[in-house]
Amino acid sequence: MQVTIVHVRVKQEHIDDFIEATRRNHEASVREAGNLRFDVIQQIEDPSCFVLYEAYKSDADAAAHKQTAHYLEWRNTVADWMAEPRLGVAYKGLFPQID
Repeated sequence: MQVTIVHVRVKQEHIDDFIEATRRNHEASVREAGNLRFDVIQQIEDPSCFVLYEAYKSDADAAAHKQTAHYLEWRNTVADWMAEPRLGVAYKGLFPQID
């Protein structure tokens, strides 16, 4: 399992726009064949901070996600709304084990 945790800080005036664009990306991402989870969370103390938790069956599935139309649309749509560059960190998922 390949997991990516993406940290995003959004400009205050674009928080609602970011949430809507990310909802659309989430809804399409969870329908990808290799997707296991695609969680989007917002920090309570600083609503401009978000974390995307993306889990895919394999590295290839995670890479394929970045070629989808919905991901590319999301990436291009939210780019100017970021207060700073987003940070994605890749992890090897250990548990639960995926066959």
